Amino acid sequence: MTTLDRPPAQVRVVDDRDSLHNEIRTAAMVWRRELIRFTRTRSRILSGFVQPILFLFVLGYGLSPLVGSTAGFDFTKFVYPGVVAMSVVTTAIFSAMSIVWDREFGFLREMLVAPVSRSAIVIGKTAGGASIATVQGTIMLVLAPLVGVNLTPVVVVQVILIEFLMAVSLTAFGVFVASRIEKLESFQVVMQLVLFPMLFLSGAMFPLSGLPTWLAILTRINPLTYAIAPLRKVVFSAQSMPIEAQRRFPTEVTILGHPLSMAIEIGIVIAFAVVFLVLAVRNFGRPD
Repeated sequence: MTTLDRPPAQVRVVDDRDSLHNEIRTAAMVWRRELIRFTRTRSRILSGFVQPILFLFVLGYGLSPLVGSTAGFDFTKFVYPGVVAMSVVTTAIFSAMSIVWDREFGFLREMLVAPVSRSAIVIGKTAGGASIATVQGTIMLVLAPLVGVNLTPVVVVQVILIEFLMAVSLTAFGVFVASRIEKLESFQVVMQLVLFPMLFLSGAMFPLSGLPTWLAILTRINPLTYAIAPLRKVVFSAQSMPIEAQRRFPTEVTILGHPLSMAIEIGIVIAFAVVFLVLAVRNFGRPD
């Protein structure tokens, strides 16, 4: 048989729709695995509530007599949105610990050698951690009546959306850090060193107005500041706050004397999430 007589070789055409379906399926499987792992660790679920509740009731009520109240609006009501954000942030960042765990026990290597996209793994991990953190923060909303905070159905929906955006950005940051750390103990130490400064320099526990210059600069370069500010604005919009209380407990983030709109603050959080998602995907593409 001559070359001309041979049948033409079959060329397999990969449909872009099949490729997209496989990417979504991979991300969904990783997302589901994160949820299953979380529901099986009851101690992790419980620990996610203990710290925020301590800050709300111990720190909030403990400092209220020192701070005082303005027209019936006290420090506990001010700190409540920050405590909700603390629950979201803590759960989101430490959800990335599963990456280090999987690396130590070899499961991550099996995922990386599989014929799946690295970006799908990162998106699945981020979506799983963000979903868990959003649920943790949403459960904290049941404490609102105990501190005198009123929440309407519209405000609850807005809070959940902001919580999810915050969770995505912080989970992406955690995934980025975890992608370059090989030991579980090292990840815990690094996250503790990063987490608490981010929380305490975000305005979650104190107003951002009237700060010393050096402290004001640190709060403005902290990405978490721009996630907590819109959350506090939404929660405070449902409260009957006199003008005196609004002046004493402001919600705006000002830069060079100009207050930022909620759209700009949310845009900064989205940019933060995109940057660290891209960095996490690039790090996953490198060999260990």
